[in-house]
Amino acid sequence: MLLWLHGGGFVLGEADADEDMFEAVVNQLGCAVVSVDYRLAPETPAPGAVEDAYAALRWIVTEATRGNFAGDRIAIGGASSGGGLAAALGLLARDRGEIPLGFQLLIYPMLDDRTCTAAQPNAYTGQFIWTPESNRFAWSALLGQAPGGLDVTPYAVPARAERLDALPPTFIAVGTLDLFLDEDLVYAHRLMRSGVPTELHVYPGAFHGFDMDPPPGVPDAAVTGALKRDYMAALGRALIPDAVPPD
Repeated sequence: MLLWLHGGGFVLGEADADEDMFEAVVNQLGCAVVSVDYRLAPETPAPGAVEDAYAALRWIVTEATRGNFAGDRIAIGGASSGGGLAAALGLLARDRGEIPLGFQLLIYPMLDDRTCTAAQPNAYTGQFIWTPESNRFAWSALLGQAPGGLDVTPYAVPARAERLDALPPTFIAVGTLDLFLDEDLVYAHRLMRSGVPTELHVYPGAFHGFDMDPPPGVPDAAVTGALKRDYMAALGRALIPDAVPPD
């Protein structure tokens, strides 16, 4: 079972935005997908979206208990802001201790509002699709205040979490031109230092949303194919481990 959170900078997007991916997961892995139509900012600031996602998790567990589908292995995932929400959901589920998670799939996740206020921003990222201006607007909408301030909950900004231990195995993918490159690398490093099995992929020359179809993404590019193969393989290992031959 994969619980998916769509992207859109916390302010846009719909639950059916990634139907092609859902179809591939169902057909190739035989796993069900639940996509959450969570409430959007600024009308609903944090922690509304992550609470919606947690409610969906509880629904999955209830339906699995009733025998409507198998819920013994639950992965959470998302792309861009959805990846950030998935990371926040992982922290919330860990801290509440009610629902065990098996995996988190974070595709160029939006993890840290402090990227907006970095003293020395990366000069080579954020020029395409998702810019620093877009980033500041989105974080301000979600938080209800300017990004980079004090007293920000990690259930809105996962990079603010003091502890990243006891999280499920994690897949992180990001391109070298993506505004989120540095924050994603830092988060992956912190996960590894916390003992969380972490698979990190950095795609050269890839900008934010490079896999989107239609353009400005490049759905037919080799790097897009590589991303899709990598995350499908990781999901397969997480959700159907018995199908993977031993080393």
